[in-house]
Amino acid sequence: MQEELNHSRAAGRPVRRGRGILRALLMVFVLLLIAALACAGWIYRAYRQEITYYLEFGVKTHISLADGDGDGLADNYDMVRAAREYVLSGPEYDGTYFAGGFPPEGRGVCTDVIWRAFAAAGYDFKAMVDADIWDNGREYPLPNGLLDKNIDFRRVINLQVFFERNGETLTTDASQIDQWQPGDVVFYEGHVAMVSDRRNDQGVPWIIHHTGQGAFEEDALTYKPIIGHYRWTASGNDPAVDSE
Repeated sequence: MQEELNHSRAAGRPVRRGRGILRALLMVFVLLLIAALACAGWIYRAYRQEITYYLEFGVKTHISLADGDGDGLADNYDMVRAAREYVLSGPEYDGTYFAGGFPPEGRGVCTDVIWRAFAAAGYDFKAMVDADIWDNGREYPLPNGLLDKNIDFRRVINLQVFFERNGETLTTDASQIDQWQPGDVVFYEGHVAMVSDRRNDQGVPWIIHHTGQGAFEEDALTYKPIIGHYRWTASGNDPAVDSE
């Protein structure tokens, strides 16, 4: 009798184990499906918005064909999404010097919008800036001519030199609304912001930035005089399409 009971228990184990594996596989499938649907929904909303802007303002939306992180989203849309998520998290303005360079989560300044956006698109922005400074130090206005990897990539003036050297230089005239596209980087005196994929009722895009008064996505492209406007072009080799 005991032998029959033991045999019955042993026979039941593979069945239970098999069911557990099936449940785990089903859970993985469901999670992947949810992620795919979320991504598809975001893409749909973005393209619907682009069509609206084209019909209302005649603006064709720039969509980079570069995809640094291989997630299926264009670099410039990855960047906008990450910049938006950062400001929506309500970060505290903190320009402290941090060993290692990166501020902790929940803290930052205007330049932290930029490197976080690039990171989300698959780029090590700090490493790119550090390398360009190392190779072309005379082009950068470094304090006392000295490199400092703990802070150089968080200095507005350094970032403008970096984009001047490595990006596409564009107009600073905000009235040329078709020249302002999602993911572009715009410079003001002592400040930097990212251009949003949202536009006001005149077709002028919003910006995403972190100021001493808070972090915002807002209709404020011309809130101060614009001194620089650039587009990341993946080392000058970024093919792109214009959405209609």
